[in-house]
Amino acid sequence: MQIATAAEWPRDADNEIDLTPMLDVVFIMLIFFIVTASFIKESGIDLNRPNSVYPGFADSDSILIAISENNEIWMEGRQVDPRAVRPNIERMLTEKRDATVVIQADKRSSNKTLVHVMDASRLVGIYNIAIIADRD
Repeated sequence: MQIATAAEWPRDADNEIDLTPMLDVVFIMLIFFIVTASFIKESGIDLNRPNSVYPGFADSDSILIAISENNEIWMEGRQVDPRAVRPNIERMLTEKRDATVVIQADKRSSNKTLVHVMDASRLVGIYNIAIIADRD
């Protein structure tokens, strides 16, 4: 009985390592991470938010409202008149059921504007209100 050496083995395409299953797994993982990533919609203006120890949040079902240091109210990237805050929240609530109002207020803005926005959301029926601040 004669034993074949490595030099005598046939060199076919069957001896190569197939990387297709590994690439499939990597591609599926990439799709998974892209789909499950939470995208935070920013207000569109630069704010100097007050500091807080508790981390803020904003999910995709949030109604994001920003208050600048000049007490301008911004929703969906455009400035809104204070009298139009409630109708805009009502319109956005029809698109996003069970939404949370997330308010980004500049630390130099007045409390009067913040309370006005909070009251407008409560009159619409939204009681889940979050105020975003910078972490310490």
